[in-house]
Amino acid sequence: ALGLFTGIGLSEAKARETLRNGALSALLRRAVLQARSALGPALDKATGTLLYNTAARLKDPKHLGFLVGYIARREILTDLQLSAALEYVKSHPLEPLDVADFERACGVGICITPEQIEEAVEAVISKHRAELLAERYHFNMGLLMGEARSQLRWADGKTIKNEVDLQVLHLLGPKTEADLEKKPKVPKARLAPAEKQKVAVVENGDMGTETQSLLEQLRGEALKFHKPGENYKTEGYVVTPNTMALLKQHLAITGGQVRTRFPPEPNGILHIGHAKAINFNFGYAKANGGVCFLRYDDTNPEKEEEKYFTAIREMVEWLGYQPYAVTHASDYFDQLYTWALELIRRGQAYVCHQKVEEIKGHNPPPSPWRDRPVEESLLLFEDMRKGKFGEGEATLRMKLVMEDGKMDPVAYRVKFTPHHRTGDKWCIYPTYDYTHCLCDSIEHITHSLCTKEFQARRSSYFWLCNALDVYCPVQWEYGRLNLLYTVVSKRKIIRLVETGAVRDWDDPRLFTLTALRRRGFPPEAINNFCARVGVTVAQATMEPHLLEACAREVLNEQAPRAMAVLEPLKVTITNFPSPKALEVLVPNFPADESRGFHKVPFHQTVYIEETDFREEADKGYKRLAPGQPVGLRHTGYVITVQNVIKDVSGRVIELEVTCTKSDVAEKPKAFIHWVSVPLACEVRLYERLFLHKNPEDPSEVPGGFLSDLNPDSLRVVHNALVDSSVQSARPFDKFQFERLGYFSVDPDSEEGKMVFNRTVTLKEDPGKA
Repeated sequence: ALGLFTGIGLSEAKARETLRNGALSALLRRAVLQARSALGPALDKATGTLLYNTAARLKDPKHLGFLVGYIARREILTDLQLSAALEYVKSHPLEPLDVADFERACGVGICITPEQIEEAVEAVISKHRAELLAERYHFNMGLLMGEARSQLRWADGKTIKNEVDLQVLHLLGPKTEADLEKKPKVPKARLAPAEKQKVAVVENGDMGTETQSLLEQLRGEALKFHKPGENYKTEGYVVTPNTMALLKQHLAITGGQVRTRFPPEPNGILHIGHAKAINFNFGYAKANGGVCFLRYDDTNPEKEEEKYFTAIREMVEWLGYQPYAVTHASDYFDQLYTWALELIRRGQAYVCHQKVEEIKGHNPPPSPWRDRPVEESLLLFEDMRKGKFGEGEATLRMKLVMEDGKMDPVAYRVKFTPHHRTGDKWCIYPTYDYTHCLCDSIEHITHSLCTKEFQARRSSYFWLCNALDVYCPVQWEYGRLNLLYTVVSKRKIIRLVETGAVRDWDDPRLFTLTALRRRGFPPEAINNFCARVGVTVAQATMEPHLLEACAREVLNEQAPRAMAVLEPLKVTITNFPSPKALEVLVPNFPADESRGFHKVPFHQTVYIEETDFREEADKGYKRLAPGQPVGLRHTGYVITVQNVIKDVSGRVIELEVTCTKSDVAEKPKAFIHWVSVPLACEVRLYERLFLHKNPEDPSEVPGGFLSDLNPDSLRVVHNALVDSSVQSARPFDKFQFERLGYFSVDPDSEEGKMVFNRTVTLKEDPGKA
């Protein structure tokens, strides 16, 4: 084999590399032997290159002999012709190929004369004559080549280049010293770092700022997705005699539009991993001018509740996406049942009485009922529908072996549970394996995007659509998004709620989407985070601080400034310059005062953070201390300690100070925040819920995730104070409390007692793991 491959012009290293690829070397061996039988044992290198490229690039080996025949007969002579031939057979998966149409598409028999090449090059040079004379040999000669080749698709590239060189030399004469000098480079305008990262996009009619990568990834070459109607070009797609007719009908219905769907199960709240799925499905459709369905996979009535339906839709819309239509798997129960009967009639499904525990796993014993007569399965399936079998006594199974080796997956099972939408109409319910691909088919989905664990279901997806002769979409898998220091399993979150470790599904320490919203994460930050993770095939496990960094970027632009004090220390200004409170103007966004100001009262009694005062100033301590004045932010005053008042235990409870206008006082070492005539509020400060990165990993946490809870994950400050500028704020409104972090109004807020959740600190804490 080594001699066979080096005999067609491959280097020994390339030949050995080819031999390591069993599939490629087998195809190439067949191709070389076929070409030798027609041309003799000595093949020239050009023919050898064509044979190698055919074997390496051909997706369907059944066409190998057909293509090699054209190479051996010298009817396909160039790589350009071969590329056209490979594209043709990929685009025409059904046999037999139309030979005349194939030859037209590949330029077989077309002979381009030297006169035609000369005329085409002459026309192109005439078109660019003025620029050529001006720029001479600095002109982009590739442009001339490209335009000439577009007029003469099947002409030899070298011949065209020689003719271009000849005619340019005739027009311009030999190169001069000036022609040989390098053309000076024009420096490109550099984008600022922020411009590189962000691009203006329109989301649901609102102009916003989004990390560039998501829509660019979804539009770009990174995703080699098929075009609508060209499903058959996807590797592994199964083509039947009816495929092309079904695709034609599909295109007539959709008009060639990209269609995706987001198909959550309504048995729990969406989490950060779902945010990637939402962005991928809705984003891919949007990037390609298509639509996305929100389809509830409501086939398991035991676990589904109305609150989950509502919360799922709320979260999709909160992230900025509007479903093209909201549908349910249950919308199609009648059609799915009709198709199940048809599957039985076609001998592709049967009623089985093996118990659930018998058919679990990948190597269950074969069903003794697999070959029961069609008429018998039809009668028994009708008995299942009428409730004549108990739960677990009968299932409908499909006759196929899945990619992971699992045999005959279940299509229907008996459940005597009323459905929230169909009531008591059904006591049999379809499974995911049966339902999902058929719902995709009904809705004419073009790209069924799902996470990597569903790859083992791809074969059953294609099999079922083709077994019923209905339109078959393409399933594409991508990597899940996981976060460290958390759990997202519905079962485990329920345990956390039941044990009181968290309050509910929206507890701000969780990474459900409702929890992130409650904590104050803006939807744009979550979308930007998903964009930075990227549309990867590999699973991505990310650190929470990356999500927090995305939140800071957005909140810095969105959250107006306010002042709050978590541990108040009373300060009385003994020489306050006014008998009543003054009004201080505070910019909403100090970096851009055009975005407005708010008024804050400034009274002789103010409150500062306890930690902003020390009785003895250590070296490096820059805040308030006896003999060390500080400025009060935004007031234009500097305060100096005159008297320290303590309680009986010796704790400092009040400071008496004097104030001096900052334009006459010596510049202080620091400016601190403060409040005056404040509002009382509760502030909730959050840390990670778990102590270890992987709380579900037994090697890291032998006692299980419930043993890994962080006792300091929540600290409640009951008597914090905030300035009055926030008094009209509503739940989910966001602020930057100066020097403290970004905060969001919690829905627990009541008249006279606001509650704030800290979303993130102003900077990442380097002390965190």
